[in-house]
Amino acid sequence: MPKILVTGATGQIGSELTLALREKYGGDNVVALGHKKEPTKELKDSGPFEKGDATDKNFLESLIDQYQIDTIYHLVGILSAAGEENPDNAWLVNVNSLKHVLDLAKEKGLKQVFWPSSIAAFGLGSPRDNTPQATIMDPNTIYGITKISGELLCNYYYNKYRLDVRSLRYPGLISYVTPPGGGTTDYAIDIFYQALEHKTYTSFLREDTMLPMMYMPDAIKGTIDLMETPNSKIRTRLSYNFTALSFTPKEIADEIKKHIPDFVCQFVPDRRQNIADTWPRTIDDTPARRDWGWQHEYDLAKMTEDMLKHLRAKLKIK
Repeated sequence: MPKILVTGATGQIGSELTLALREKYGGDNVVALGHKKEPTKELKDSGPFEKGDATDKNFLESLIDQYQIDTIYHLVGILSAAGEENPDNAWLVNVNSLKHVLDLAKEKGLKQVFWPSSIAAFGLGSPRDNTPQATIMDPNTIYGITKISGELLCNYYYNKYRLDVRSLRYPGLISYVTPPGGGTTDYAIDIFYQALEHKTYTSFLREDTMLPMMYMPDAIKGTIDLMETPNSKIRTRLSYNFTALSFTPKEIADEIKKHIPDFVCQFVPDRRQNIADTWPRTIDDTPARRDWGWQHEYDLAKMTEDMLKHLRAKLKIK
């Protein structure tokens, strides 16, 4: 049974991935590490929870030793829009902490490391439609720069030290569990809250801005599937393209209107439009589907129905 440390366990991915890992491997075998954000009662009660700074190498080492960790899901990160506000902090959190994790994994002989990349690693020179696994990657945001830098670090540690490090280029992730967290694709979460609570939403992206997206249950399943795949089947140590669907703000607004007919959406682009315009519209994730059998379950209609059902319960809206 693996002994797992999840950094960034109170974040968008970590809050749900930690619980899924505990359900699969047992609560005592999955240590959650948070920083500033308070954990949910479920996260705190279902297994070990530690609070501390994932950029502190000595602190990470103490956790690895204390809990005899052999696998790390290193999820801490500053997202795209927030990263532009403080590029120095984005580099510290996104890159320096990853270097610490990779060094500790190498020094202590850990079995596996998972680290999330992003579609933000692509840029204006990348094909925007059906973006391939291997292509020009020239991001112009600090978030994207940290992601391509991290991919290269992961690949280096595999080639030089044979560290089993794996990665996914996440698209925009949509979840009813955690609120929007400073990402350019987070409009696709906030729109559900606003539609239910106020029947109106103002999108900060143009109505025709198509971006790759994924519902969180698919992202959690895909992440665990990747980590459980035999080492011999993993053909890239940079990061796998990983996607489920692509849609525009208008398309998701129209889908919500099928359930909330009086919902009104306006489109007033702001500075985040410039970020979105450098990202792919659609992704080719054929290698992930070929190498380790990736398959998504949720399309736009199924995701919208499920999001609204869970958020009605969460917000106590009939």
